[in-house]
Amino acid sequence: MWLYLKQMLQGLRVLHIRDILHRDIKSANMFLSEDGKTIKLGDLNVSKVLKDDLAKTQTGTPYYVSPEIWDNKPYGAKTDIWSLGCVVYEIVALKPPFLAKNFTLLCKKVKTGKFAHIPLHYSERLQNVIREMLNP
Repeated sequence: MWLYLKQMLQGLRVLHIRDILHRDIKSANMFLSEDGKTIKLGDLNVSKVLKDDLAKTQTGTPYYVSPEIWDNKPYGAKTDIWSLGCVVYEIVALKPPFLAKNFTLLCKKVKTGKFAHIPLHYSERLQNVIREMLNP
């Protein structure tokens, strides 16, 4: 997991230093090499070049959307980090960190930033990294 996380963060860094937000980080947009050693970000169809360090339009897949977007507030690179935190959680827990029966309940859960602990066979260090990424 650490290798994948490092590679995903490196991919986001390349975008963010160019003032590009991915805006649709989700597991379906992560691509593994055939040997399973390399993971890459894909699908930049909704990416956005920042003009004033903050974006304002809503986009993304609901299970991976940051609190700022749910609140219709301007957002920056942290929204991609939030979404990546959701992906990392999903990889280790085999489910998204925030689940709900409708958009209203999902929005409330996301805004609290509370989610179940990852499976115990993963380290507390990984739990803490995910917690930092999903800090509203």
